[in-house]
Amino acid sequence: MRAGEAVGVTEIGAETGVGAGGRLPRARGFASWPAPGSPKQEGKDLRRKVPRAAHAEFDADPGRPDAVAAVEESSRGRIPGLTPLRVGRMAASPFAFLRGSAGLMAYDLARTPMTRIGAQICGDAHAANFGLYGDARGDLVIDLNDFDETVPGPWEWDLKRLAASLVLAGREAGADEDTCRRAARDAVGAYRRTMRLLARLPALDAWNAIADEELVSHTDAHDLVGTLSRVSEKARANTSGRFAAKSTEPTEDGGRRFVDAPPVLRRVPDAEAAAVAGSLEEYLATLSEDRLPLLARHAVHDVAFRVVGTGSVGTRSYVVLLLDHRGEPLVLQVKEARPSALLPHLVTAGFDVPAVAHEGRRVVLGQKRMQVVSDMLLGWTTVEGRPFQVRQFRNRKGSVDPAALATDQVDDYGRMTGALLARAHSHSADPRLVAGYCGKTEELDEAVAAFAVTYADVTEKDHAQLVAAVRSGRIEAETGD
Repeated sequence: MRAGEAVGVTEIGAETGVGAGGRLPRARGFASWPAPGSPKQEGKDLRRKVPRAAHAEFDADPGRPDAVAAVEESSRGRIPGLTPLRVGRMAASPFAFLRGSAGLMAYDLARTPMTRIGAQICGDAHAANFGLYGDARGDLVIDLNDFDETVPGPWEWDLKRLAASLVLAGREAGADEDTCRRAARDAVGAYRRTMRLLARLPALDAWNAIADEELVSHTDAHDLVGTLSRVSEKARANTSGRFAAKSTEPTEDGGRRFVDAPPVLRRVPDAEAAAVAGSLEEYLATLSEDRLPLLARHAVHDVAFRVVGTGSVGTRSYVVLLLDHRGEPLVLQVKEARPSALLPHLVTAGFDVPAVAHEGRRVVLGQKRMQVVSDMLLGWTTVEGRPFQVRQFRNRKGSVDPAALATDQVDDYGRMTGALLARAHSHSADPRLVAGYCGKTEELDEAVAAFAVTYADVTEKDHAQLVAAVRSGRIEAETGD
């Protein structure tokens, strides 16, 4: 691979038989290892084309859409009645605005210096999109946990979004400017050091390196231990059973059904519920066959519409209640998968983005490429012509609210999330190439931290524009849980 080429995952289609001279032919799709040349040196050579200090640069493009126009554009295709709720959530704070404006930031990032080393990126790697969830055995895993925007793209876009979000979250938490900047800088430092660690390991060891129980020590995030323990305790209780107990009621035939709880949860007409339930047949075909007996021991009892988080408000999202023979619940989320907000901006930046046959499949495969462990029931389907992803709902999920951290924990949280992001990127980008570019010094750390502070200031102005537009009546907003 040459510097500047995007790193991708090739298809595997092994040839059979033995070649001349008794040597096994190379299986089609398998790269030789180690790759010809030196990826580490290629990364170093990239510094001449894109100096690490250049990542501090950000000058708003003259044609940049204003904040309100960007929000309105990103609301196209969403359910109109929920747009005011989305606007209200984004207007709550500058950090909340950033969470809902991945497309606007991608517009900006497409006009910044890029190494053009590709990876499977989250596309929305802000500080609140990391969290805990349960694996197949019920143990808790910590990782990135939102992949609506995932797409092959520049690794530094994720890193810059994370760094800027840490500055905004830190400000909201009441941290001083030095602490906020340090959180951004140290997140980049943890990313860089983690990539260097992974680059030194054998490929198989690197793939599964840095177990979750080692994260605190690896990132020197000891001040977070108490917070993570409390979040873990809550996550263990955050299950389908608990959600069903709060959100459903018994029916006369011995089953259960959802109870309206506007504006977040509402029952849907029978035809709509039937369309969602019927789509699960297609979903089953996207799962590994060993999961099918488990789902076959459940029956669908009800479907409801449920509003989701800030960036996704207005998309179609359902919860499906399934019960086993004992009446124990399993709740699936069937969530609309819209095209990644990054796509047009990646094209502007000159990245060759592969065609997407099904947006739900894009989200699921992107998630599996980035996480060490993914939801065992992750799949996709189509409801009335629209693509959806399917996953377990309330699968022992828990998260740290970075804007509510004690000020002495913001920096620790930054280091932990930076390491997690590096681990996720290393599954698709060669860590030797990225580490070669990042290097040993703090030059990249300081540059991205400077960008993060500048971009946080820009986001605060964007947020102020939105708030002013709400007050003037230009755009409608409402609050809700």
